[in-house]
Amino acid sequence: MEAHALSPEFDSRPALPLWLLLPTAGMMLLTLYLIFDWVSTEATMGIVQRIFYFHVPAAAVSFLACFVGGVSSILYLVTRNQKYDDLSLAANESIVVYEAVNIVMGSLWARPVWGIWWTWDARLTSSFVLLFLYAAYLMVRQASPVESRAAICAVVCILGMLDVPLIYMSNRLFRTQHPSPVLGGGENSGLAPDMLKTFLVSLATMTLVWWCVVRVRRRVARLDRAVEDLTRRAHELVDTGSIRL
Repeated sequence: MEAHALSPEFDSRPALPLWLLLPTAGMMLLTLYLIFDWVSTEATMGIVQRIFYFHVPAAAVSFLACFVGGVSSILYLVTRNQKYDDLSLAANESIVVYEAVNIVMGSLWARPVWGIWWTWDARLTSSFVLLFLYAAYLMVRQASPVESRAAICAVVCILGMLDVPLIYMSNRLFRTQHPSPVLGGGENSGLAPDMLKTFLVSLATMTLVWWCVVRVRRRVARLDRAVEDLTRRAHELVDTGSIRL
C-alpha cells in the first residue's frame, strides 16, 4: 500500500515564551499594587473610581483587537493565507471578552455614580452593538461551511471595525449620560499625575495580557485547522481506496 504522510509540521515553540510571560506576570502584580494601594482616591466618587483602571483599558484593548482582527481579515481576503484568518479569529474572540469586561465594569461604576446600571445612550448602545457583532461573528463562524467561513467572517469583522470610531466619538458628537472624555477632552480634562501613571501601567498590562491570550488562541486555531485538514485528507484517501478503515 502506498504510504501517505498525514502529519503536518507543527510549531514546537511555546505559545507563551518566558520573555513574554514573565514581564506580563510582573506587570499584573505592579498594576494591582498601584490600583489598590498606591494611587490616590478620587475626591468626588471615592474608591469606586478605581474601576476606571479596568474599565477604560479593557475598552481600549477591545478597540485594538478590532483593528487587528479587521486588518487581518482584509489581508486574508487579499492573500488567502490562513495565518491571517487564525490571527483574526484569535483577536475577534478576545473582543467578546474585553468588551464584556468593559460593559460590566462600566455598569458597576454607573450604579453608585449615576444611580442606574444601564442607559441606552450613544456610547453605551454603540458599545453593546460591538459586543453583539462579535458574538454574532463567533456564531456565524460555527455555522458556516469550512471552505468559506473565513471569507464570510471577514466581512462581519470589517463591519465591527467600522463601529469603533462611532464608539470613540459618541460622547463628543452626542449628549450622553457617559461623561465627557477624560483624556484628550479639551480644557479642564485630564488626570492627576499619579492617576495618569496608574492608568498607563494598567493599559500596558491589559495589552500584554491580551497579546498572551491572542497568541494562545492563534495556536489553538492552527491546531484545529490541522486536525480538519488531516480529517479531510483521511476521508479522501478512504474514498479513493488508498487506505481502508
